[in-house]
Amino acid sequence: MQPIGLIAGNGKFPLLVLDAARAAGYDVVVAAIKEETFAEIESHGAASVHWLSLGELSKLIETFHRAGVTRAVMAGQVKHKQIFSAIRPDWRLAKLLLSLTTRNTDSLLGAVAKVLADEGITLESSTWLLEPLLVKSGVLTRRAPSEPERKNIDYGRAVARQLAQHDIGQTVVIAESACVAVEAMEGTDAAIERAGKIMGSLHGDASTLSRALTVVKIAKPNQDMRFDVPVIGVKTIGVMQAAGATCLALDAGKCLLLDGDKILDAANVAGVAVVADMA
Repeated sequence: MQPIGLIAGNGKFPLLVLDAARAAGYDVVVAAIKEETFAEIESHGAASVHWLSLGELSKLIETFHRAGVTRAVMAGQVKHKQIFSAIRPDWRLAKLLLSLTTRNTDSLLGAVAKVLADEGITLESSTWLLEPLLVKSGVLTRRAPSEPERKNIDYGRAVARQLAQHDIGQTVVIAESACVAVEAMEGTDAAIERAGKIMGSLHGDASTLSRALTVVKIAKPNQDMRFDVPVIGVKTIGVMQAAGATCLALDAGKCLLLDGDKILDAANVAGVAVVADMA
């Protein structure tokens, strides 16, 4: 088999993809992003690991061409603020950035995927090798959402779908059908933490809002599964618990549970209800 390429961002997602690809018999050529990728990727048996800075699109293409890579996977987060502030583009990426009519992650990564395709490198779905980790439909924890939590979910999904159309974020945090926080460039966990601080700042009995928060994380309309796929890990459950969030709603078949059953075990211990509905 020809080797496959892995464009690795941060978190455990790239490590899982690398392990799954090796288990399937592939040699994996890793393009690791210096500003993001965990150093432990060096010890996961890749055929080779090449460290690149954000913005080195030409070097990425040259690395894959030298290794004979014609198929690649993009896995792991690259912080949005890194993409639009810390990036130092080479000539190829600078040209691409100037051609964009909107400066969001979908348009940027979609344009990068097109450049790779033009160079003979097909970007595959990031979940291609991890289908068993995609969340299944239904109530996933021992506790089902309560009626108030269900109302939060319904409202949160409606709000989140409107926001996702504009690639603003994929997560909203709701209390009694009121939107407490919306994810933007800071990411899911930071949005949940912010919601907890907001609720904590409401004093006394004057507040009409319950302190219990519901987190709704959805896929974008026509989610491109090649990049920016919604992911949840055990850490998110801990962040929810600290913020006073009691329910997590996901899109079935469109979100990856990075830590598998460990996430649901942690949710059960914390008394957090987790449910996935079809988008």
